[in-house]
Formats: sequence, C-alpha cells, structure tokens
Amino acid sequence: MTHLKRQKIPKNWPINRKGTKYVVTPNFKGLPILIILRDILKLAQNRKEVKKALHAGHILLNEKIVKDEKNSALLFDVITNIPAKENYRIELSDKGKFKVEKVSEAGKKIAKIMNKKTLRGKKIQLNLSDGRNVLSDVKCNVGDSVLISFKENKIEKCLGLKEKAKVIIIAGKHAGTQGVIRKLKLERKMASVISNGEDINVLIKQLMVIE
Repeated sequence: MTHLKRQKIPKNWPINRKGTKYVVTPNFKGLPILIILRDILKLAQNRKEVKKALHAGHILLNEKIVKDEKNSALLFDVITNIPAKENYRIELSDKGKFKVEKVSEAGKKIAKIMNKKTLRGKKIQLNLSDGRNVLSDVKCNVGDSVLISFKENKIEKCLGLKEKAKVIIIAGKHAGTQGVIRKLKLERKMASVISNGEDINVLIKQLMVIE
C-alpha cells in the first residue's frame, strides 16, 4: 500500500488533517521525505518535484542520498538540501508533534539504546532507536543515549541515563517536554523529571537523554 488516509495519519505529523484524501505511507515509522519537503519545508510544490530532486541526488538523509520519497526521517535525523547548502533536524515540539528545524551541524545525531548484545569475540552490539546496529567499545547501558557520527557510523559519546541528565519525553501525554531528571525510580521503571518548575513522573522507556 502506497497511500494512507489523511484522517488516519499519526498524531505527531505536523500537517493538516483536511485536504487531499490520501497521503504517502512511510516505509518506516517517522516522517516521510515527501511530507517534509513538500508540506513542511515547502521546497517542492508537488510529488513530481520531490521525486525529481531525489532522482538528481539533491537530498541527503543522515549524509546518505535519498532516492525514495516514502523513506522516513526519525527523531534527530538530519536532512540536507545540497543545492541550498541547508541542513534540517527532525525534532519534537512541546505539543508532541514532529518539527523540522534548520541547523548548522549535519554530521551527527543522538539515538537511544534499545538493546545490547554480546557477539562472538566479546564484541558489543548496540541496537538503537533509529534501527541502527552499531559495534562499540564505548561503555553504555540500555536506556542511555549515544552521539553518532554519520561519516564513520561510529559512537562518539555515551549520554548516560542518570540524575541531572537533560532529557526529552518522546511518548505519552508529555511528549515533546524537555527537562532534567530529578530522581530515577528503577524498581518502578519510572523517573521524576523537572520541567519549568513542574515535577513530572514518566516511564523511563518514554525518555531520551539529550545531554
């Protein structure tokens, strides 16, 4: 299926539910490149123009050429418009919707560690929230975040899930809220996050460390 009824689009897509009956179906969770270029950034007027730009190799996703308008950008992914020399990062608004922000840094992103495996030869593989599987010598735990270099597909730094870490809530009714961990309640898989003076209790699985 290549199209999705507009009325059934995910709540975190920042586009109007009124308009054409169908929109493109992403081939992975996240925002389709077509929606980003045409509906959000207004870099193209229609699907044909988007496909033309992709065919010409003008658009990068995390420094790799994108060829399919159904390809999706996930949280903190970076899109580059080569002719305009402009970079954009996928972020979350305080309303829990995706937003696309212009940025100067295009070579790195943050992802959350969802799983961790020990492979043959005692090599550690980290399974990340954006679908990457990365071998790393950096000491990290499930629930931590990592800073990834696209060029080398390498983890530069581990951002630990700990008290006083800066986080963003990525799911639930507080999605998009940023704050600082006041207390971890590991036995309950919960955390207390301070945001604008408010103490919010949230599931640890709904948090991503960003600093």
